[in-house]
Amino acid sequence: MTRVFNFSAGPAALPEPVLQTAAAEMLDWHGSGMSVMEMSHRGKEFMAIAAEAESLLRELLAVPANYKVLFMQGGAIAENAIVPMNLLRGGHKADYIDTGEWSKKSIKEAQKYCAVNVAASSKATNYTTIPPRSEWKLDPEAAYVHICSNETIGGVEYHHTPDVGSVPLVADMSSDILSRPVDVSKFGLIYGGAQKNVGPSGLTLVIVRDDLIGHPHPMLPSAFDYKIVADNESMYNTPPTYAMYIAGLVFKWIKERGGLAAMAEHNRTKAAVLYDYLDTSSFYSCPVARDCRSLMNVAFRLKDEALDDAFLKGAQARGMVQLKGHRSVGGMRASIYNAMPIEGVRALVAWMQEFERTHA
Repeated sequence: MTRVFNFSAGPAALPEPVLQTAAAEMLDWHGSGMSVMEMSHRGKEFMAIAAEAESLLRELLAVPANYKVLFMQGGAIAENAIVPMNLLRGGHKADYIDTGEWSKKSIKEAQKYCAVNVAASSKATNYTTIPPRSEWKLDPEAAYVHICSNETIGGVEYHHTPDVGSVPLVADMSSDILSRPVDVSKFGLIYGGAQKNVGPSGLTLVIVRDDLIGHPHPMLPSAFDYKIVADNESMYNTPPTYAMYIAGLVFKWIKERGGLAAMAEHNRTKAAVLYDYLDTSSFYSCPVARDCRSLMNVAFRLKDEALDDAFLKGAQARGMVQLKGHRSVGGMRASIYNAMPIEGVRALVAWMQEFERTHA
């Protein structure tokens, strides 16, 4: 069997050791005589799986004791509504920073529940930058400040945690969570879909400071009330059990590789291989400002877009797939999450060099 280098933005590549473990345990998890997919979410076997997954995630991110870790469903799209309905706490205003397509989706959804102040936007630069903190015009009455820490479509990423004072900072970290160490205590809430760096689609992670929950919007469904979910240890309704199991295996894999500091170095090294080549080539270009280039999603373009199809077909023939950019922006996008080995990035650069020699 030959596996490809999968540059998909999500669902994305999973670590091969995780897939091998899951395959070996598919029919019989630890002598239980059951697949994890068949287990009751309230049975002792799955409760042990869930407890270990939460413990490992808390350890990796050094989650403070006064934060709840929730395993939910609906992805970041659902959280765009769930966040304001939990965090407004009687208020009616929230600040949002607009850095790309996913920020825009968050803003549009939140506007159904509160008055959204777009405190800063990089629209004027075609979303190739992150607005400097000094230019943010925050509303003193805002219940929280929302950012998207990594825009998978445009390829911009915060490489710092912005200071917003005592107002809770909320971050959609769907595509860069667990790619590097993060000081959780600087955030009121972190959320993200799992299908990039954590596991298969269907699972949503939420890490929320416990003083922010318990005052939901009256129309909030019970299954999305953070306090109810926390009080029931993410078992208020049947959770995405198999996705939680895979996530636990991924957490274990990251820990065995040296934790998030080692993962950050791995990701910086991979990204440098690709960006360094892009910066020396006149055939390809990366539109994103260097100080906010994503280490997870590298957006680039060919000099002549008429060559895009030939480039993609040649890459696929060489075992590299899912390099086409998002339909809203075009071009190319190489998603190089935690599970992408450096050999995959080197193979991509080698193909880019070959293609440039033959088509420049």
